[in-house]
Parts: sequence; C-alpha cells; structure tokens
Amino acid sequence: MEISFTSHMIEWRGPAPYYFIPVPMAQSAQIKSIASAITYGWGVVYTHATIGETTWKTTLMPKDGLYLLPVRKVLRLDLKLEENQEIEVELAFDLEPR
Repeated sequence: MEISFTSHMIEWRGPAPYYFIPVPMAQSAQIKSIASAITYGWGVVYTHATIGETTWKTTLMPKDGLYLLPVRKVLRLDLKLEENQEIEVELAFDLEPR
C-alpha cells in the first residue's frame, strides 16, 4: 500500500528539538485502517518514506488522531527542509506478515 500527501514540517520543542511532518487526516485514516497489521506496539507503524529522491525506513507515531513522520536532523539538513515548508511525501507499507 502506498500513500502520498503534502504537509508542512513542524518542530516539537521537547527536551531536544525534533521535527515531524504530520500526515493529513484522510491519509492518517487510511493508515489507521491497516495499523493493526503493521504495528509493533503503541500504535507505531513501520513505513518507507520518500521525499524527493531520498527513501528511508522509519516509523510513524500516532498523535491526536493523526500520524507524525519523524525527520532526522541529517535528513532535514541534506534535503534543506525547513519548519513550515510544504513537503511532498510518499509512504509505502509492507502488508506481508512478519
């Protein structure tokens, strides 16, 4: 299963700054419908995320009815991503049993 969307990057200022791209409501609902097949606990789901030509394996975290895509610092700097920037994202989910 693949999902594409455009969203803006946000900063969460916890004990250290972290950056996330919120998955919009409609796409989060699609992910929630398959989450039980791809979660490893706490509602966190495995995915392969792609921005531009860069693809990486990561997990989405549930938050307030949406999912958040974490963006590591090295990736954010390499792709020149900035807070509030609109970003096109593709997510791919492996629905095969583990």
